[in-house]
Amino acid sequence: MPFQQGSARTRQRTVLLVGVAVLLAALVLAVVLASLLTHGKHEGSPKMLQWKDRGTTKNLQEVILGRCYNYIAERYPELGDKDCLKIWESLKDAFIYKNPCNITSEDYQPLMELASHPIPCNKSLFWSKTYDLVHRYTKSSQNFVTLEDTLLGYIADRISWCGDPSAPGINYESCPKRSECESNPGSVFWKMASKMFAEAACGVVQVMLNGSIEAGAFRSSSIFGSIEVFNLNPDKVSEVHIWLMHDIGGPQSESCSGHSIQRLKDILEERNFRIICEDNYR
Repeated sequence: MPFQQGSARTRQRTVLLVGVAVLLAALVLAVVLASLLTHGKHEGSPKMLQWKDRGTTKNLQEVILGRCYNYIAERYPELGDKDCLKIWESLKDAFIYKNPCNITSEDYQPLMELASHPIPCNKSLFWSKTYDLVHRYTKSSQNFVTLEDTLLGYIADRISWCGDPSAPGINYESCPKRSECESNPGSVFWKMASKMFAEAACGVVQVMLNGSIEAGAFRSSSIFGSIEVFNLNPDKVSEVHIWLMHDIGGPQSESCSGHSIQRLKDILEERNFRIICEDNYR
């Protein structure tokens, strides 16, 4: 009998020791797994990538809000019902904490709806490779409106922004160029804004092109050539005036009878627009 009791106690101790050993092994395994997971999460978390274009404009929120308030107060008080804070929030939500090569038109749709406003007929002025000249012209004449003279274009003109999946969600160091990925925040924004600007045009519209460019004044790869010209509405736009400008003292690579201008005329005629082209419109 004592022998049987001793055997039972031995078995109990053995079971207890095995249980403790299993528990300890489980704890060690849990610690190791937790360490691996934490390490893996740290190593695998998206790091701030280095792109080829400039990073997000410093103090982006203040810049956007300041431009928005200034545009409404100084230029178009009739747009006083626009909510600049909501416009900023919708822009931020479109890109913050997102992969800067995976932005979609849906990301910007709320912003487009918040910032859009009517463009008077006969005032829409499109451009390609004539940024400085066309904006000096609209600033002095007030007779025409470029995309950058609308609220949407004004708040975003010549600034940069892009997100990053890791904290702080905004990349201030660099942003991707179009050549690195097409679906970057800037490209998607300007394509959508340009499409909306073209769709809103009515009456007679103007386009200022650069006749000093060797590759041709009209380029199919440009925003105007790939988006705006195809989103003009023939039922709303009666005529397209082409202003072909040349750099002062620079080469005159193309005139209104040039090859690229003829391609543009063909596209416009096929879409039933009347066309007038002028060399060095004054």
